[in-house]
Amino acid sequence: MPNASRQLPSAYPATRWYAAGVFPGKESIAEQNLQKQGFASFVPRYGKTVRHARRLETRAAAYFPGYMFVALDIGLQRWRSINGTFGVRSLVMQAERPLPVPPGLVERFIASTGEDGLLDFRAGLVAGGSVRILSGPFAEMIGRLDRLDSTGRARVLIAIMNGEIPVDLESRDLVALA
Repeated sequence: MPNASRQLPSAYPATRWYAAGVFPGKESIAEQNLQKQGFASFVPRYGKTVRHARRLETRAAAYFPGYMFVALDIGLQRWRSINGTFGVRSLVMQAERPLPVPPGLVERFIASTGEDGLLDFRAGLVAGGSVRILSGPFAEMIGRLDRLDSTGRARVLIAIMNGEIPVDLESRDLVALA
């Protein structure tokens, strides 16, 4: 389900993005219920391949399972009602107030979301650029993108033991570094 509200509402001048914990697998339900209450929310999603009954199927899954982002102006909006919203466990708090996420983080996720509502980090991938590997045996390693083909395959050179080792990966498992 594509996210309906992707921009910060301009009705509230001090609106920031906040993280909310949600029950596992209930991101869409929480998103619908928050929207009914007038809150803007965003759940980053990616295409997850699952195997069921000998078939491979791609489904939208939460990039951060159990979490979503909610846009709030805590000085003007009644944010405590979010904690009682069906599907939401609670806002991520610091002492007695919700803790805002770093500025620009959610906006970058929104900018990296395609028309299908799924995250697509491939836009910034260029040969010779630095990339971070997101999954697999080389997860969290940083390498240099050697080549990228039209089928979505990428070759990354990883510095291991005083040399560069070529590793072939799916481009969806990479994110460009600034």
